[in-house]
Amino acid sequence: MIVSVVFDVGETLLDDSREFGAWADWIGVPRHTFSAVLGAVTAEGRDNAETFTYFRPGFDLHRERTLREEAGQGERIDEEDLYPDSRPALATLRQAGLWVGIAGNQTARAAELLRDLELPVDQIATSAEWGVAKPDPRFFARVIEMAPGEPDEIVYVGDHRDNDIVPAKAAGLRTAFIRRGPWGHLWADDPAVHDTADWRISSLTELPALLSRLQ
Repeated sequence: MIVSVVFDVGETLLDDSREFGAWADWIGVPRHTFSAVLGAVTAEGRDNAETFTYFRPGFDLHRERTLREEAGQGERIDEEDLYPDSRPALATLRQAGLWVGIAGNQTARAAELLRDLELPVDQIATSAEWGVAKPDPRFFARVIEMAPGEPDEIVYVGDHRDNDIVPAKAAGLRTAFIRRGPWGHLWADDPAVHDTADWRISSLTELPALLSRLQ
């Protein structure tokens, strides 16, 4: 039985293209160059924050976020940043009687912006609000505290092998891997994903039918 579904944010619900482009503009490198280096970092299984240090050694991401906000170029999340299937899938799952949440590695500001979108979900939380980030097991302990049901009655949906699927499964959650964005495509056929993902999907709209069989 599945009681709750909790979603990662970047490249699961949100298309990060605009935000990555904004960062490229901020540090003064061509967008395609930034994307290429991000791809290389991703392929090596490293934290995407390391991308910035190739262009600016010693880059302080927290400080630069603050400077962007002060310059009026801070974080934005608009309806257009949502993947087209995000809102319909969230609504359908909720209408089916499931508890629906969002929890990802984002800033406190991102949490505010997501709440402003009035998505059809029961709760939104970010790593900055919790003070712990994926893949730390304590993050998934907080997911289990947040969402109703036993761990094996909670599904965590994400696109990242190392931050989402593997640690969520280790915490006892059910897992759904979505193939989109750089990480989703890179690891779609990875053995660890095959071993740990209960479902592998290409669209969030596939989830309601899959999960309805377990209710």
